[in-house]
Amino acid sequence: MTATPRFHRPRALDAALALLAAEAHRGASGDAPRILAGGTDVYPSLRDGPAAFAALDVSGLDALRGASETAEGWRIGAATTWTMIARGALPPAFDALRAAAREVGGAQIQNAGTIGGNLCNASPAADGVPPLLALDAQVELASLRGVRRLPLGDFLLGPRRTARAPDELMTAVLIPPQPEAARSAFVKLGARVHLVISIGMVAALLAPDAQGRVGAARVAVGACSAVAQRLPALEAALVGAPWDGRALAAIPDPAHLAPLSPIDDIRASAAYRRAAALELVRRALGMAAGEAAAA
Repeated sequence: MTATPRFHRPRALDAALALLAAEAHRGASGDAPRILAGGTDVYPSLRDGPAAFAALDVSGLDALRGASETAEGWRIGAATTWTMIARGALPPAFDALRAAAREVGGAQIQNAGTIGGNLCNASPAADGVPPLLALDAQVELASLRGVRRLPLGDFLLGPRRTARAPDELMTAVLIPPQPEAARSAFVKLGARVHLVISIGMVAALLAPDAQGRVGAARVAVGACSAVAQRLPALEAALVGAPWDGRALAAIPDPAHLAPLSPIDDIRASAAYRRAAALELVRRALGMAAGEAAAA
C-alpha cells in the first residue's frame, strides 16, 4: 500500500523548522520534503498527477514576508511575493529587481510566486537572480542547527541545484547597503514580453563618484550559463569611466562575456545568446546611467 503523502502548514517558524528537520530525517533515503510557498513551480511539475512527496507549506508564515531596511541593509523575507517587490518602497538601486519582478510570469504568478521560491528553484533563467547578484545579495538559511548566510553566487550551484541542506529553510534575502546614488536597470529578451522563459537577461548597477565618473559597477547576465554570472572584467573596465550612458554602452566587448557559457536549445542558439547578451549589457548600462536613447 502506498503511504499518503504528508502535508504540513505550520504557523510559526520554529514549528516549521522542527517539521522540516523531522521530515528531512524521515526522508534520509532520498525522499526529501518539498517546500511550498507560492507553488508556481511545484504544481506545474506534477503534470496533473498526484503529489508523491511530503510537503511543507510556508505560505502561512508572516515572518517570511515583507521588505524592511535594517542597520545591515535590506531584508526581504523569502516568502515575499513578486507583486510586493514590484510595488514596494525600495530605493533606486533596487529598480532592476523591481523591473524583474514585473517580468516574472503574469499578474497571477507575481501575486503568488515568491523571491525565495525563485531562488530555490534554481532555474538558469530565473528573472530575480541577475538583479540580486548586482545587489551583492546573500541568502539566509535557518534550521534547528542554527542560521547561516551565503552569498547568492555560492548558494546557486547549477540548474535546479542549491547549497540548501535538506533540513534548512530559506528565510530571507539580505541586501547590504548600496553605494550612494546607485541606480540599476534590468533588460530581458524573450519571444514575447510576458509568460516567457528568457533567452537572455541583464541587470546593471552603477554608482557615481565625487568627480562624476563611475565609482562602482556591477553587471550580471542570466539565461546564458548554468547559473547567472557577474562580469568582473567589464565591471573593472567601467569603474573610472565618465558618467555618460552612450559612452558606457560602448565599453563592453565580446571579451568581457568570457564567464558566460550559453547553450543551444529550442529558444535560441548559443551564438545568438552570446551576441544578444552583449547588446543587452549595452542597453542595461545605458539605462542605468539614465540614457534612454541607449535602450
